[in-house]
Amino acid sequence: MSKNRFTLLAAVHVFLIQDGHVLLLRRYNTGYQDGNYSVLAGHLDGGEDVIQAAQREVLEEGGVTVPYDHFSMVGVMHRQSDDERIDFFLTANDWEGEITNMEPHKCDDLSWHPLNQLPDNTIPYIKRAIDNYRNDRSFDIVGFNKMT
Repeated sequence: MSKNRFTLLAAVHVFLIQDGHVLLLRRYNTGYQDGNYSVLAGHLDGGEDVIQAAQREVLEEGGVTVPYDHFSMVGVMHRQSDDERIDFFLTANDWEGEITNMEPHKCDDLSWHPLNQLPDNTIPYIKRAIDNYRNDRSFDIVGFNKMT
């Protein structure tokens, strides 16, 4: 007897940090949150661990290489919106290469912003994750009806 198991999407989000600033990208022409700021991010493709996925996304979107052991896991968010997701948040403070917008067809701005002064049009769960990072909160649940 086979039983279909529940599955959820997994994604990585990378906070590249430099001098108290975080690298943000403004989404463009993607169909999801266009005009709003996010961080370098993407879904796990399968057959890769979370850090390998982060490395891939940073290279694909920002054009830089971060050595495997230079990432730090800073947060996990179990999130429900249109579907249910698990988001992994990592930081890196150094990288190889020059940051470049590698996907101008999906991103119309790639720029540094103070961690404590994010643009008003930052995607809400991204803003929350950055605030969690600033406040050393490593786990969060968003979008569920929680009993308090």
